[in-house]
Amino acid sequence: MRLDQILNSGFINESLQAKNKTEVLQELVQTIIDGGLKLDSSVAMEVLQQREKLGSTGIGDGVAIPHGKIPVLEDLVVAFGRSKEGISFDAIDGKPVHLFFLLLAPENSAGQHLKALAKISKMLKVVDFRKKLMDAKSSEDLYKIIISQDQTCQL
Repeated sequence: MRLDQILNSGFINESLQAKNKTEVLQELVQTIIDGGLKLDSSVAMEVLQQREKLGSTGIGDGVAIPHGKIPVLEDLVVAFGRSKEGISFDAIDGKPVHLFFLLLAPENSAGQHLKALAKISKMLKVVDFRKKLMDAKSSEDLYKIIISQDQTCQL
């Protein structure tokens, strides 16, 4: 599982404008649509909000990995968003979230879905990686940092 296969450089939002959890999810879904993926935003939002009701995907350290399964998707899709200010996301440590990896998966992709979640989670445990993401100057830099970290991260 390589992120360059599921993270399109057009699926990166370097400066999220959202002020709350719902707005973050909407903005990340819109980033994917704007990046060229045909996706029903209302279906994606419903799936993501239902997942958040089970428990926040804010995993602490300023990170959240919202995710869900969309029946019409053919392949896994990842989007990335960054908020310099931080957004309240009900994270387990109670702190604002700055870095968001949104993962959407096809209905029948349990194995791939879990592998992608595990890889992203492992990458985000690296303090230096999180710092590089916060310090990046452009979406192109963010993409390069993510792909570089992915190449050094073994599951």
